[in-house]
Amino acid sequence: MSSTIGELTAVELTAAIRSKEISAREALDDHLQRISDVNPVINAVVTLDAEGARALALNADQRTASGAELPPLHGLPMTHKDTNNTAGMRTTQGSLALRDFVPDADDLIISRLKSAGVVSTGKSNVPEFGAGSHTFNELFGTTTNPYAPTLSAGGSSGGVAAVVASRIQAIGDGSDMGGSLRIPASFCNVVGFRPSTAVIPMPSDVNAYAWLGRTGPMARSVEDIALFMSVTAGSDPRVPYPAALHPQVFRDSLETDMRGVRIGWSRDFGIGVPVEPEILEHLERQLSVFEDLGAIVEEATPDFSEADLVFGNTRAIDFAAGLGPILERSGDVIKPEVHWNVNKGLGLTAQDLIETAAARTRLERSVQDFFGRYDLFASPCAQVLPFDAALRYPASVAGVESETYLDWMRSACLLSATGLPVLSVPAGFSKAGLPIGLQLAGNHYSDMQLLRWGRAFEQQTGYAAVAPVVTAEPARLTTVSA
Repeated sequence: MSSTIGELTAVELTAAIRSKEISAREALDDHLQRISDVNPVINAVVTLDAEGARALALNADQRTASGAELPPLHGLPMTHKDTNNTAGMRTTQGSLALRDFVPDADDLIISRLKSAGVVSTGKSNVPEFGAGSHTFNELFGTTTNPYAPTLSAGGSSGGVAAVVASRIQAIGDGSDMGGSLRIPASFCNVVGFRPSTAVIPMPSDVNAYAWLGRTGPMARSVEDIALFMSVTAGSDPRVPYPAALHPQVFRDSLETDMRGVRIGWSRDFGIGVPVEPEILEHLERQLSVFEDLGAIVEEATPDFSEADLVFGNTRAIDFAAGLGPILERSGDVIKPEVHWNVNKGLGLTAQDLIETAAARTRLERSVQDFFGRYDLFASPCAQVLPFDAALRYPASVAGVESETYLDWMRSACLLSATGLPVLSVPAGFSKAGLPIGLQLAGNHYSDMQLLRWGRAFEQQTGYAAVAPVVTAEPARLTTVSA
């Protein structure tokens, strides 16, 4: 079901639209046809405004014909993650509590994409309120993996990963608190990028200083990730962090020389995080790609012994602040995992907060000690291969029982706790043909250098070019407790 236009990267497609080789309407027609072809199988697009999109594409073509200056993403069709507010378009966050909610204003990341010329077409599926890294909800059902349509696409940006992987669109906007960009990227053979703090600002009426959650891109190439960042990065007066990275940074060259780059690799983050053996064996073979490029790879890790505490308590506070009020109003239709996370936040004591701040301080010191010796940290992105999409979450990982819905996501959550920029890059496939991602982290605000190193790996391997063949009948899924 692959289409010629659908195979183009965002860089290639926008160049073709600007040069009039392809019209914005032709790009949109291909996008809509791909949705028609594959969405009945993967259930990734949950809201679609084809007529509104056609009007936007027509306007884009008229602008092209006028000879006016064209924005960077001119005419590029894109669905948006359903946790990101879109003005005039239903934004449900995958919850029955918001099934009819239509925002008056765009979230900042959406407004910047629209200003850059994106043709907004609809919304992609999420787990309820983005809680968990498997995309299912009571409102729209389960999103499945384009490479194996009975298995999970990951989450919470699972709908985004699935539409990018299945060639519906070249890039998409997502978000990431505990791996929501990286785990679905790993599951779906695409690139997911969690930027440094406030590089893409996230204005909030509740906590403008929040640091754990991020918005960011997914794509099938690192070059497209950089393009996305070049139009969405930049300060905002509503967010009190300084302007750490100017958008122009992401327009610099992606070329790099990895000779002498020191990479610390860890199988288990130094604290016994369980990872399926096939993933570890596969990724350790892939590390030779860096060595062939002249990098030095050694086993080394920051001290993550307190990262679970930092992540768990910070996430709980953010959940309580952001979702506590809606839980009070509509808690009877909201899933138990959200109740658990909100109640954990409401139950934290002053002493808990003091200990969390101290643990985060010690974690940062350990991170800086690591980057005093190494340039890059490499680790497994996901602890498991894509699993049965009928499950809520894996009951165990490599023989270790899961106590909460977050346990199987620790490989991503631990790095979230550091606040570092993190990139997931396609790293090949399991023996059964399931995608496997490699997780790379750089020091704070080294975002562009991190992208350069990820692109060096990508150029040597080319795994993202392996497209899924979405031909299976839709899976009849019944979500069950794990």
